Amino acid sequence: MPRLLGVDIPNDRATVIALTYLYGIGPHVARELCHKAGIDPHRKARELHEDEVARLAALLDKDYVVEGQLRRQTAQNISRLRDIGCYRGVRHRRSLPVRGQRTRTNARTRKGPRKTVAGKKGVKDLK
Repeated sequence: MPRLLGVDIPNDRATVIALTYLYGIGPHVARELCHKAGIDPHRKARELHEDEVARLAALLDKDYVVEGQLRRQTAQNISRLRDIGCYRGVRHRRSLPVRGQRTRTNARTRKGPRKTVAGKKGVKDLK
């Protein structure tokens, strides 16, 4: 398995697909990297030579913010929002949707499983 920036990329995938296993690299950037490094994007990752892997690693270090550095940068941005107490920071602190989605229904991914409140009256109890 070729190793880039501390991540093992899968052997059996095409190089352009294998590069997307790195955090911060999508399909477009993966194609761009293959083009800049002069690598055939459809070759399997196991067929890459050490010099080609080194070229990819050098390009990633020089031109892109990926993996640990990008994760750290994202975490710092969120903590800055929390510290200044802006609306988005408060939403992050309360684990609620940040980008204006509704929360009366849905939002289960962000809020977690339902917490049923006991003693709530239903429509049948009003009669």
